[in-house]
Amino acid sequence: MDSNSNAAIRTDEALADAPAEPYDHKAPKETLTVSTPSTSTPELPEESPSAAPTPMMIWMKRSGPRYLVRIMALVVAVLLWEMASGNGFHFYINFENIPAPSVVGAALGAELAGEEFYLHILHSLERVAIAYVMAVVLGVVIGIAMGRSRWAEDIILPYIELLRPIPAVAWIPLAILMLPTEQSSIVFITFLGALFPVILNTVHGVEQTNGLLVRAARSLGASRTAILWHVVLPGAMPSIVAGLAIGMGVAWFSLLAGEIISGQYGIGYYTWNSYTLIQYPQIIIGMLTIGGLGTLCTLLVRKGCSPLLKWQAKGGRS
Repeated sequence: MDSNSNAAIRTDEALADAPAEPYDHKAPKETLTVSTPSTSTPELPEESPSAAPTPMMIWMKRSGPRYLVRIMALVVAVLLWEMASGNGFHFYINFENIPAPSVVGAALGAELAGEEFYLHILHSLERVAIAYVMAVVLGVVIGIAMGRSRWAEDIILPYIELLRPIPAVAWIPLAILMLPTEQSSIVFITFLGALFPVILNTVHGVEQTNGLLVRAARSLGASRTAILWHVVLPGAMPSIVAGLAIGMGVAWFSLLAGEIISGQYGIGYYTWNSYTLIQYPQIIIGMLTIGGLGTLCTLLVRKGCSPLLKWQAKGGRS
């Protein structure tokens, strides 16, 4: 056995003979602590109630730029009109006798200061309201009947196609002969103007109803009335609303023709009377008033019918 083996044996014997140290239970125990990264999120400062976007702020962000472009387009047109009238522009279109916007504005201020101009507006609004309500009720009912029944379409369609191309001015002599008062004749002419767009658009919407939806409702046991109210009318509503908007515009167009010939009050009479008295600024005031009232009424029709079209997806436009 070599020297290295003897040294190892002596070392083991010395370790075995050494006394063991007593274990002290009172000694403090060392604990191992492991630090973990904190997962708590930092507290964010609470936003004040004033920082929340208001409906007006949301509308300005979404639609404000578009309306700004529209207003600027009108401002540019007014500036070009002022320049053409002030410089006597004459190139196929003659602006020499057309009053400038500044002159029209001054005349409008004088009209607004009196009471007669407001009477013209009130009479026109009354006639349009009566004629339009009648046209909407009758037009939607006839349109639904024609769209749902071939017999109704074959009976009514020839009358519509025959009478629809007749302009409102051509109805004036017959309306005066048939109806007892000038008011009723003007309302009748306005009613005819609004009626045909409502009928045709309602027929189109009813005919375009998805037949699969109708058959599915019928297979589930729905009655004809239930199918009409819950399937046909909601599906045709976009076309019906379009017809209502178009009918409102045509109603104002027809009203103008009726008031020019047989009226004593109204914007149409005001415009025509201004022409006969060679009051050119008043002519433009009457035209712009008709346009403004027609635009406002059409906007009210669209806004009033918008809850009926909540289900319709928005079209994508750039």
